[in-house]
Amino acid sequence: MRRALLLTAMAVAGIAQASPPTLAAQLKAQADAWDRAIVAKDRAAIEANMADDFRQIDARGNVETKASFVDGLVSPDLVLHPYTVEDFEVRVYGDTALLSGRTRMTGRYQGQPFDTHYRYIDVYVKRGGAWQIVSVQISPLAR
Repeated sequence: MRRALLLTAMAVAGIAQASPPTLAAQLKAQADAWDRAIVAKDRAAIEANMADDFRQIDARGNVETKASFVDGLVSPDLVLHPYTVEDFEVRVYGDTALLSGRTRMTGRYQGQPFDTHYRYIDVYVKRGGAWQIVSVQISPLAR
């Protein structure tokens, strides 16, 4: 009888612990909000998710800083359509998290339509209790 009560208490505790969002779900929600901010060209929200020492390695191997990356996203030359992420995955290693997936991005650049398909990895680091993106790398995929 005591064993049954202990197992029941453990099960209830497990359910209670499972009800708050998991870290992976929190990071997914943060990444989704960042994607929406990018499409909306919300500079403050884009920058709030990024560490000051952020770097991006683009599809051509170029390195972008936080400033150049954000400036490119909010440029009037760029119009992004809403997009979704496929094959999304979160892997956490202590205070570092790797978020990866595939996306097809469409829009216009300098008035010309574009359609890109790529795989990416975003590296988040927990600093001062907050998760921020420190690095992005993208690799083009065949269309």
